[in-house]
Amino acid sequence: MPVNPVRSFLRPGLAANGMSISVVVAAAVAGVGVYSLYLRRTSNNAESKGTFASFGFTSLRLQSAEMVNHNMRHLRFELPDPNAKSGLSLTSAVLTISFPNGGWIPVIRPYTPVSELDDKGYIELMVKHYPGGKQSTHMHSLQPGDKLIFAPIKGYAWTPNKHAHVALIAGGAGITPMYQLSRGILGNPEDRARVTLVWGVNTDDDIFLRDEFAALERKFPGRFKAVYAVAEPGPGSKHAAGFITAKLLEGAGLGAAEREKEGGDVKVLVCGPPPMEKAIAGTKGWGGKANGGVLAELGFTPDQIHRF
Repeated sequence: MPVNPVRSFLRPGLAANGMSISVVVAAAVAGVGVYSLYLRRTSNNAESKGTFASFGFTSLRLQSAEMVNHNMRHLRFELPDPNAKSGLSLTSAVLTISFPNGGWIPVIRPYTPVSELDDKGYIELMVKHYPGGKQSTHMHSLQPGDKLIFAPIKGYAWTPNKHAHVALIAGGAGITPMYQLSRGILGNPEDRARVTLVWGVNTDDDIFLRDEFAALERKFPGRFKAVYAVAEPGPGSKHAAGFITAKLLEGAGLGAAEREKEGGDVKVLVCGPPPMEKAIAGTKGWGGKANGGVLAELGFTPDQIHRF
């Protein structure tokens, strides 16, 4: 059931501005009225197109949760209508809103669902726990039956067949939008783009989607390839040791010579911790030229690169 966000977002304003009770009440009444009107006008469309087909705040109940490795938790949240899809588009995400420990200031973090866009009745998230992370700690503490507030946010607008080859470079938990996009491209019979995934992680255990990507490689030979870089590989690891480098990307088929064979039509999407994104994509310098970064070493231009 949609949740009125007025109460949630008035609370920090009260503390910061010292607003009088009468002003707060008036603002709350006005806000509820406007939001109620919005809900009446959009509820029918939202039900027919999906829970998150239009912007709005929705409270979802946690159905199940399980740890998939030492710091990654898989959570499934029930949609209000068990027969409805999420209504999210490819590469879109959700904002999660919580008030950990009964606090007054909301904690807001985006996550990209790992469930299929056509799945009905639920969405699934993979949430990595960060020591001291307010939202990740809260979400790792949730138990089945607990609720969390969500709102949809649009992501990178992928156009089928706009690019012959797309390279997805991820670090850590930044893999989730890449997983969603990979499945969306490969699952669309009209889209013939080739996908190369490069994922950098700390340890072998952090490759929590290894089986899923292996399945895509078997199902789409010649169109999908996954390459991993492990900072601290375990004994017998089959993956490249260290970080994502120009040499690793060249070995994955992203060097200048390989790109030239495809006419240079390669789009690169990057998602990961800020230091990793900077090391890979650099920054934009004067005139739009790339300033540093592994991709610049390989001859990629800023217009070929998108950061999630």
